[in-house]
Amino acid sequence: MAFWLNVQTLIWLFPILFIIHDFEEIILVEKWLHTNRNKIYKRLPSKIADRIVKQFSMTTAQFAAAVIVIFLFVSAATVSAIHYLYNGTSWSLYFFIAVSLVFFIHAFTHIGQTIIFRSIAPGTITSIILIIPYSILLFRSLLMEEIVTWKMILISLPFGVLFFPVVLTAHWIGKKLI
Repeated sequence: MAFWLNVQTLIWLFPILFIIHDFEEIILVEKWLHTNRNKIYKRLPSKIADRIVKQFSMTTAQFAAAVIVIFLFVSAATVSAIHYLYNGTSWSLYFFIAVSLVFFIHAFTHIGQTIIFRSIAPGTITSIILIIPYSILLFRSLLMEEIVTWKMILISLPFGVLFFPVVLTAHWIGKKLI
């Protein structure tokens, strides 16, 4: 029973850590983009820089609204993983694995941004302190307890790409609602 509690706790921590990480982004992204806009154009090809600036040119309130939409998606993935633990429906576990993998990989994008722009990007601190260690612990526990396999992780990885339209839609909703 202690094993299930531990895995359940790790799964339930996912939306909590997501929102802590995104609070860091919400608080910092508007000012960071304003301060670093020139660095973005200086260090990236103009088409990519234009796209990044356009995508993240939002007020703090608009970005927070977008985060709420993504949080609902993350919460659904979390509930689906808990559903798997009780009912064994594999699709629900694959959904959680894919979203968790995106979260883990996303942490490294913040580190990359920090290196490229030579400025601590929003989300970098929580990525290093919380997200990367949590993700390693989560996947290690899921693998050791044989809840997931490497094959399941590899199958889920390409489905993470489907998360990008969710993020783009969330940003669009944030800009339209507020």
